[in-house]
Amino acid sequence: MVVLDRRVGGCRACPRLVDWREEVARTKRAAFADWTYWGRPVPGFGPSDARLLIVGLAPAAHGGNRTGRMFTGDRSGDVLYQALYDVGLASQPTAVSVDDGLELYGVRITSPVHCAPPANKPTPGERDTCRPWLVQELRLLRPTLRAVVVLGAFGWQAALPAFAEAGWTVPRPRPAFGHGTRVQLDGPDRPGGQGGPGGPGGADGLDVFGCFHVSQRNTFTGRLTPEMLRDVLRTAAGAAGLR
Repeated sequence: MVVLDRRVGGCRACPRLVDWREEVARTKRAAFADWTYWGRPVPGFGPSDARLLIVGLAPAAHGGNRTGRMFTGDRSGDVLYQALYDVGLASQPTAVSVDDGLELYGVRITSPVHCAPPANKPTPGERDTCRPWLVQELRLLRPTLRAVVVLGAFGWQAALPAFAEAGWTVPRPRPAFGHGTRVQLDGPDRPGGQGGPGGPGGADGLDVFGCFHVSQRNTFTGRLTPEMLRDVLRTAAGAAGLR
């Protein structure tokens, strides 16, 4: 996983995203004028033997693009890490920098697009160009991964094809996104969902949960409350065998 993370950090495949992330890193935000911005693709964060994966959308321009760590240094991350701490999956409730001592317990966080996009909106082409990184990450996690929480419809649409490419069986038609949606994917070793040590999908089947994104729009309006987020995380942690 270390090698993959290093390769992700050096990617320059999408010219629009490269230009934007580097421009943001040069101009900065006044509140972070004394920071040296990361200004590169942001790799996944968390143990390489995680049982639970959280899939977001893309790094924030002045969050992950500044700090170099997923959901670190922005308000969306404040909500997510507080919830992870509340349910016992993180060592502390805050994430401000890569050297703040934060640890995740059995959880890894990634995104289908690793560069900060303008207006927080990657194009479909950028999503598809970045997909091989997510597929490789899923393949490396497959021996231990048992559950995934996907934040938002964009992440859902990006993640389902990646699950299929990484070896899981995705139902057709593809399941629609919704908060609280739960889909069980069969693993490559036990087609047909016959059950076994790993649960309904076989020894390496996967439970995939939909959750509204932890965006400011959703959290400020109450569309996603801390209780709603904690409920999804608790259920997913149980499916992953972390509780």
